[in-house]
Amino acid sequence: MAHKTVHLADVVAASRQDILSGWLNQLQADLGDGRIAASELTSQASELLSLSVPAMKVGTDIAAEPWAGVRKFLEAVSASRAIQGFSSTETATFVFSLKKPLFEAIRRSLVKDPEALADTTWEATELIDALGMHTIATFQKSREAVIARQQEDMLELSTPVVKVWDGILALPMIGTLDSARTQIVMESLLERIVETGSEVAIIDITGVPTVDTLVAQHLLKTVTAIRLMGADCVISGIRPQIAQTIVHLGVDLKGVTTKATLADALAVAFDRLNLTVSKRRPA
Repeated sequence: MAHKTVHLADVVAASRQDILSGWLNQLQADLGDGRIAASELTSQASELLSLSVPAMKVGTDIAAEPWAGVRKFLEAVSASRAIQGFSSTETATFVFSLKKPLFEAIRRSLVKDPEALADTTWEATELIDALGMHTIATFQKSREAVIARQQEDMLELSTPVVKVWDGILALPMIGTLDSARTQIVMESLLERIVETGSEVAIIDITGVPTVDTLVAQHLLKTVTAIRLMGADCVISGIRPQIAQTIVHLGVDLKGVTTKATLADALAVAFDRLNLTVSKRRPA
């Protein structure tokens, strides 16, 4: 096994320029749509070959320590492809495109030794497949991380805390209220209460399609947290169907001020702050 590993490394080292040239031609055919500059592909392909040759001399188990640099490099490539919007197939193509030029180099070097040719070709196949699978696996993790960050950004954008008056905050909610979103809502609202010194917070659920037991519990937790901060909370947007659902579910909202509309809730907030809003008299 040691002899074959060294032999593969020797083939790659001796034919490095031909392999690189053939690989770049294949990459241009597979990924040459302009999303990745030719100079970037050249740099990445050249670096991967440079990192791989020393590791091949030790062994072809990419989980081993000598392959740590290659693994790290492929993880960086996968992460950049995920951010650029490439698919897992397109990302893996970067590695799998190396097969054809590598096999051609092996054939040229070992054409007079059929047994070594077969063994080395199989060894190269297993190596490229392992590198490709590692690339796909790390791409999926990177893509999931990107999606998770985007979801967090969307949650933050969908729960804006608005200062409607001195001492009064409003949080209009749209969409389903789940545990993750409740946590973000609670953190954002409590931070704004501290920043503004507000005394009343209005949570408007007009845009929440349904209210079940879980949603009601999330609302109660948020109300409790607001009260612990020394502020009052008013829930607005209680439509007739939502009111009926809450009654049927047996959810206890005693002690929580609820109003049908945001305007009604704002009137309650003005009253609690001893504020009066009136029309100016005509000049």
